[in-house]
Amino acid sequence: MGVWPKLIFLLLLLLLLIGLRQPPWPAAMALALRWLLGDPTCFVLLGSALLAKPWISSWMPHWLSMVAAALTLTLSPPQPPPGLRWLHKDVAFTVKMLSCALKTRQALNKRPPETFVDALERQARERPDQVALVCTGSGAGSVTNRQLNVRACQAAWALKSKLKDATSQQARDIAALLVLPSKNIPALTVFLGLAKLGCPVAWINPHGRGMPLLHSVLSSGARVLIVDPDLHENLEEILPKLLAENICCYYLGHSSPTPGVEALGAALDSAPSDPVPASLRAKTQRRSTALLIYTSGTTGLPKPAIVSYERVSLMSKMTSFCGATSDDVVYVVLPLYHVSGLVLGVLGCIELGATCVLAPRFSASRFWADCRQHRVTVIQYVGEVLRYLCNVPEQPEDKKHTVHLAMGNGLRKDVWETFQQRFGPVRIWEFYGSTEGNMGLMNYGERCGAAGKTNCFLRMLSPFELVQFDMETAEPLRDKQGFCIPVRSGEAGLLLTKVLKSQPFLGYRGPQEQSKRKLVTDVGRRGDLYYNTGDVLSLDREGFFYFRDRLGDTFRWKGENVSTREVEGVLLSLEFLQEVNVYGVPVPGCEGKVGMAAVKLAPGQTFDGQKLYQHVHSWLPAYATPHFIRIQDSLEVTGTFKLVKVQLMREGFDVGVIADPLYILDSKNQTFRSLTPDTYKAVREGTWKL
Repeated sequence: MGVWPKLIFLLLLLLLLIGLRQPPWPAAMALALRWLLGDPTCFVLLGSALLAKPWISSWMPHWLSMVAAALTLTLSPPQPPPGLRWLHKDVAFTVKMLSCALKTRQALNKRPPETFVDALERQARERPDQVALVCTGSGAGSVTNRQLNVRACQAAWALKSKLKDATSQQARDIAALLVLPSKNIPALTVFLGLAKLGCPVAWINPHGRGMPLLHSVLSSGARVLIVDPDLHENLEEILPKLLAENICCYYLGHSSPTPGVEALGAALDSAPSDPVPASLRAKTQRRSTALLIYTSGTTGLPKPAIVSYERVSLMSKMTSFCGATSDDVVYVVLPLYHVSGLVLGVLGCIELGATCVLAPRFSASRFWADCRQHRVTVIQYVGEVLRYLCNVPEQPEDKKHTVHLAMGNGLRKDVWETFQQRFGPVRIWEFYGSTEGNMGLMNYGERCGAAGKTNCFLRMLSPFELVQFDMETAEPLRDKQGFCIPVRSGEAGLLLTKVLKSQPFLGYRGPQEQSKRKLVTDVGRRGDLYYNTGDVLSLDREGFFYFRDRLGDTFRWKGENVSTREVEGVLLSLEFLQEVNVYGVPVPGCEGKVGMAAVKLAPGQTFDGQKLYQHVHSWLPAYATPHFIRIQDSLEVTGTFKLVKVQLMREGFDVGVIADPLYILDSKNQTFRSLTPDTYKAVREGTWKL
């Protein structure tokens, strides 16, 4: 039995004594004597008390209290647990979390359930003139709560008829959005309108093209695709295949640059603004799909992760959970095709009644100017965002802002400290989670550098294990009995979270094999079931988690998860490359890992840096583009023909270690050029910008 289970047992024992009307003070005194005076002094005092029993028998407590005191001494650790000083915060956070979960469950158990749609309508009634959304940049504009709700109603009525005309009633299940950040407000009104109809929406990354984009649309199961007119080239590349699958495409604008694709603008403008009856979403349940958000997971092309209404409701309450109020103005620079930007940011503000300021893209030079202009009080981040802000040259007005709270994930300890020293005592709420995961962590203790915190109460409610793992296979290691091997306190281990009825793993839409690959059985006992996060964390004795690494075929760069197989597929379409192995390598001073590819040239072919640059620039988003190329005579594989990455990652792009030809992405000259010792030194010193 661990320390915390023993302490819980003792607490229950004391409650039993109180219930039996017996004094609990002997047990409490025994515990206090042991922890305050140590074992020798404690036992000397207790022994003296027993010897003096004939003279103090009239004061001796009941035998039940004495048994409780003896059990307390037997079960209690010699020293108080390090995490005991956090007990008051642990209890307060757990009670607050349970209260939030209970209220969410009650709201979602109604018929139809109360969702973010009801939150929008409530804000439109109670705060009609408060600004709901503000967009900066080229799509500048703003809408009030009332205007947002009216436009959502118009979108619902317009799209209801389009869906009915375009497809059969049975196929009106899912719609997909492919829009640039400059169209955030129109996209959100369409999304909210579809939600009023009970129609799930797949948010697709607008930077994808070709096969990855086609796969994203088809894997979502969407029968309707709504596209930003500025992305007409992306659509036209795959339009014949979409039409072959009977997927109807529309442009989110007043004109169509593509023959045969209708523009929705006129229909949206002329649609009635009458309230949309809740009966249209009567079949919605708390575990119904609200969103499909794409994640690269650990292997393959982007996969549509299922996000339920229950998950959306819980995540959208995090803004208020961190202490924000309806008077706050929240600045969101994260894209809406991510859970952080859409659910925590936009829907969190709608739930809270706060104003959400949306930037079309993150700009370190404009960040604080936007915050001052819009009187921002809360900012969202991923680790890279705050690091970029710290790298901007210092300005006299660095601390002249109204921001008091920052919420996000992936913040390194050194950046955390530098940010607060430079920009003032901004309160930072760090959390950990994944789009498809069934458990999240919050650093409610606000420990610098920690990704989250747990306690004995939370661990009972949300069981997890940190286990030893194989770096090459990214799978847990097993002991002789076939169970996973837990790591010791402070050691890095693979995080596995238990799948419970109250915490299900909904997985991905599509073939079940993709979801099953993320599950692990027989972790601690036969028949148990856990979700494999693919993340390596450590847990200290006070209950704080620290993020260490991300395993598998995914690495993180520029705040985005990059699928190595997706990048490999794009590179392999070049005729002069025969084999490709993509992986992430660390760069000093940078968050995450930058992409690198070991390649084997096709027979008789030579490396063409300019052609490779043009190819990846056309077919990959900037964050997924490999910055280093290593040319090898052959690529090493395992016995099961899996590409070996571990040794390549260890060697990185070190010109002093690697004899193979190395190339680096040169954006200025639009090519991949040879990596020289001087350039290598510049990259490590940070003077060569990646």
